[in-house]
Amino acid sequence: MPQRICIIGAGPSGLAALRAFESAKNKGAEIPELVCYEKQSNWGGLWNYTWRTGLDEFGEPVHGSMYRYLWSNGPKECLEFADYSFEEHFGRPIPSYPPRAVLHDYIAGRVEKSGVKKYVKFNHAAKNVTYDSKSGKFTVAVKDLVANEVSSSEFDYVIVACGHFSTPNVPDFPGLAKFPGRVMHAHDFRSADEFAGKNVLLIGASYSAEDIGIQCYKYGAKSVTFSWRTKPMGFNWPDGCKEVELLQRVEGKTAHFKDGSSQEVDAIVLCTGYLHHFPFLEEPLRLKTRNRLYPPQIYKGIFWWPNNKLMYIGMQDQYYTFNMFDSQAWYARDVVLGRIKLPSFEVQAADINKWVAKEEALEDPFQAIDFQTEYVRDLLSATDYPKLDVDMVAKLFKEWEHHKVDGILTYRDRCYPSTLTGTVAPVHHTPWMKALDDSLEAFLNQPGTAAKVA
Repeated sequence: MPQRICIIGAGPSGLAALRAFESAKNKGAEIPELVCYEKQSNWGGLWNYTWRTGLDEFGEPVHGSMYRYLWSNGPKECLEFADYSFEEHFGRPIPSYPPRAVLHDYIAGRVEKSGVKKYVKFNHAAKNVTYDSKSGKFTVAVKDLVANEVSSSEFDYVIVACGHFSTPNVPDFPGLAKFPGRVMHAHDFRSADEFAGKNVLLIGASYSAEDIGIQCYKYGAKSVTFSWRTKPMGFNWPDGCKEVELLQRVEGKTAHFKDGSSQEVDAIVLCTGYLHHFPFLEEPLRLKTRNRLYPPQIYKGIFWWPNNKLMYIGMQDQYYTFNMFDSQAWYARDVVLGRIKLPSFEVQAADINKWVAKEEALEDPFQAIDFQTEYVRDLLSATDYPKLDVDMVAKLFKEWEHHKVDGILTYRDRCYPSTLTGTVAPVHHTPWMKALDDSLEAFLNQPGTAAKVA
């Protein structure tokens, strides 16, 4: 019997795994039987948009945290697939900061071209994964959400690729229960239009708070207040936006903060992060970690210690995204195909501890970018993944950090060169602050050409 691999999730991480095996097959390799379970009706993971919050039409927790008007918050040149450029997909260069629909189209374009849809079972939710050490096999129970039927199958390997930005971390604050306005987690935020003319309070000081806050400002919020716990983001905010220390209590519509200040607010958005939450895995297989660049207990950031037949893709805090998932998928594939032999569990543990210690010594975002660059380089060096200039990617990430400091409202108007083709992205036809239509059609309706850089 051929070996079988279960891939859970058909977002960028799961699709990277499918693409990796299909790439090997196209080069003549014999690959295991692949089955990918996706609970949504379409692939793309978090890049799908749904108006639904809470539970979906089948009573399942809504996976998506995607909201209308989301544009990439990092240069597309830093996430470009090494085997499929944006220019190849769109037939011409496009600006560096695309909206959601454009990125979803790009993700889908690569896998449509590679023909991996045959491996994906949509509307199938993983319900239980167990491992039998005697047989060396996993039993995976899934629910066909349309047919309302549960079935089980055996697999030799399981790849968990369902992401970790779907189960919200929700703190409580005194007075929230009686707050007369709107309270939500960022997971349930859908449209900044809702907050036009309102005073919005965001709890948190990371990417969700930053982006949802400026979205609300862009679409007409009366004021935006960011409340931080550890340290402020420190950007040069426009009039109407400010940062304060952590919320202490809410009395009526008045929010009181640790620094002694207060603010009348109409809505509170908890941008307080997400949990690594895998209820479908039995306890000995379940990764438990906070969001960090190198989660402990997974060798190479992929292989569960000490059961390497269970693999995780995309579980890190992320500067790199799509191409890092590729680097993990190619490495995981080569281990399964016997091209890479993993060391003993003792050597794996020492290597995990080495990387964790290096991460814990990082002092700033630039060091963190270099750390993840070295991680991706380490994986790529062992596989036949197409050449990816990670040093160039790191350079662009650092420029991006500077550009955000220079202008939190204008950094998306910057242009960068592709690390694959050398083409400098054209300027978008409309400055980001004035680009209120985030559709693919509106974004691509642009004149201009781009020049090749030396």
